[in-house]
Formats: sequence, structure tokens, C-alpha cells
Amino acid sequence: MKKNMWIPLIGLILGVLIGLLLPVKIPVVYSKYMSVAVLAALDSVFGGLRASMEENFDNAIFLTGFFSNTLLAAFLAYIGDQLGVELYLAAVLVFGVRLFQNLAIIRRHLLKR
Repeated sequence: MKKNMWIPLIGLILGVLIGLLLPVKIPVVYSKYMSVAVLAALDSVFGGLRASMEENFDNAIFLTGFFSNTLLAAFLAYIGDQLGVELYLAAVLVFGVRLFQNLAIIRRHLLKR
């Protein structure tokens, strides 16, 4: 496996540890934004792991995808709030499906080895 494969995994672990150790309280008003942002970020991390296992991981693609997916998902939630529509649910559905697809592919790669 490539050395770059560990970058998304280390980032995920560090993020979870920081989140557990720092006493940050997020207001309920922002819960929609945070939920889609976390799903988008997890989708990017699992996509990075998948790309690494397929040996086509690229740092630039990973980083731009991570931030653009997260910002777009939060923006969709914001626009939905402004329109009075639960638009964030579309992002939750899409990122949830992609997350499970990436996880299934990662599982298959690991079982084949």
C-alpha cells in the first residue's frame, strides 16, 4: 500500500480525538449545517481511503474535494433554511449513500487481500 493512504485515516483519527477531547458545544441552530458538513467530510475521507486502495490517490484531489464537498453541503443547508425547505436532507441522502458505497468497496478490497 502507498504511504499516502494513511493521510485520510490519520486525519480522521485526529479529528475524532480533537472532537472528543475539546469541550466544544455547538448550538442546536447549527446542527443541520454540522450534520451535512460531517457527512461530507466523512465521504471525502472514505473516498480517499478507497482511492488509496485503488492506487490512484492524489492529495490535491482529496483536499479540494474535502473542502468543496463540506462547503457545498453547508451552503445547501443554508439555502434550504432561507427558502424554508429541508434541502439539507438531499445532501444527507447523497453523502450517506456515497459513504456506504465507499465503505463497501473498501471492505471488498480488504477481504480480497
